[in-house]
This record gives sequence, C-alpha cells and structure tokens, in this order.
Amino acid sequence: MKRFGNVLWGVVIIAIGVIFGLNALGITNINIFFRGWWTLFIIIPSFIEFIRRDGKIGSLIGLGIGIALLLCCQGYLSFTMIAKLIFPFILVMIGLSLIFKDTFQKKVSNQIKTLNANKDNLEEYCATFGVQEANFNGQEFKGANLDAVFGSVELDLKGAIISKDQIINANAIFGGIEITVPANVNIKVKSTPIFGGTSNKVKTAYQENLPTIYINSVAIFGGVEIK
Repeated sequence: MKRFGNVLWGVVIIAIGVIFGLNALGITNINIFFRGWWTLFIIIPSFIEFIRRDGKIGSLIGLGIGIALLLCCQGYLSFTMIAKLIFPFILVMIGLSLIFKDTFQKKVSNQIKTLNANKDNLEEYCATFGVQEANFNGQEFKGANLDAVFGSVELDLKGAIISKDQIINANAIFGGIEITVPANVNIKVKSTPIFGGTSNKVKTAYQENLPTIYINSVAIFGGVEIK
C-alpha cells in the first residue's frame, strides 16, 4: 500500500509538471490557480491516505472538509454553514467508524473476540505520563493489554516464544505504543484511529504454518507502531 501511495503522489506531481510545461509552450492554457486551488493541499493528501491506510476515519474527515471548503470557494456553499456543521460532521464520522469498524474487518474482528474471550489473565502494561517497557526475550508470550495515556509503552517480542495465536489490545490516548515482533509470526491488525494512527511496518507475506499475533489497536490523538 505504501508503494501504491507513492505511485499516486508521483502521478499527481507528473500531471502538474505536464500542465505547467504545456502552458509554457502555449499548447494549453489551463488555470491551475482556480478559486479554492489551495484546498487541493487538503484533498489530495487525504484521498491518498484514505486509499493506502488501514485506518481511514482521519483521512475521510480531511477529505470531506477539503471538498466542503472547495465548494465554498466555488460559491456552492457558504463558509458560515461549514463553520456550523464541521464539528457535527466530525462527530458523525467518528460514530460511524465505531459502529461499522467490525463490518470492514469481520474475519479479524471475530478472531480477536474469540481470543479475548479465552484470555482471562492477559499481561497488563499501562503508562500514564510515563514509560513502560516489556521484553519477552526467551520467555513465552501469551498476549497483553497495552495502554498509553500521555505516555509510551514499548513491547519487545523479538526473542519471545510464540507457539500459537495471541492477542494484543493496544490503546494509545495522547500517547504512543511501539510493538516489535519476531520474524516467525504472522501479523493481523484491526485499527480504530481517531485523530491518530496505526503504522504496520511488517511486510512479510502470510504463512499458514506460523502463529498469528492479532493486534487490536485504538489510537485517539496517539499512535501505535508495529515493526
């Protein structure tokens, strides 16, 4: 997905360059600086992030705001109306995301529910205005709950023993969570980003014979990084 996003950015930049070149040669007379052209700096990045990211609510909100501002500049809507509706729009989008998040990742969601139902004593790591570090080098990992509230949690599983599917519930609220996983596992992520994000940097292909770590991520003005 990251490569696809780079391709989209490349296409946009090439298109702008071609238009400037054709205008300079007198072949075309395309006015790039139309009314509200600056809204493209909101619309284009939001559209690209909407396509390539797992969690889409933030980019979808940005896309909606950008389009609304463009319509205002073109005279189809008023800025006064947008100012009144922008906060309700954000709340509605967040609500819809919370309601339908399981629909879009149904298989992963069902497995996460099953694993959580069978795990009564998950390891708990909570950082509030501080830092928590956990290292399972040479130890068996049986799942964990990670909570970072104005703090950070670092979970290192590079040397952990993982023999079957496990669950990690990661909640970052104005904080950050970093999860380092071993090479001999599959990773499945379900994310709920609300003005935050989840970054999965593990790019290995899925292998049937390996256990899977399911990561249930909620990022509210925070971030979860998997690497």
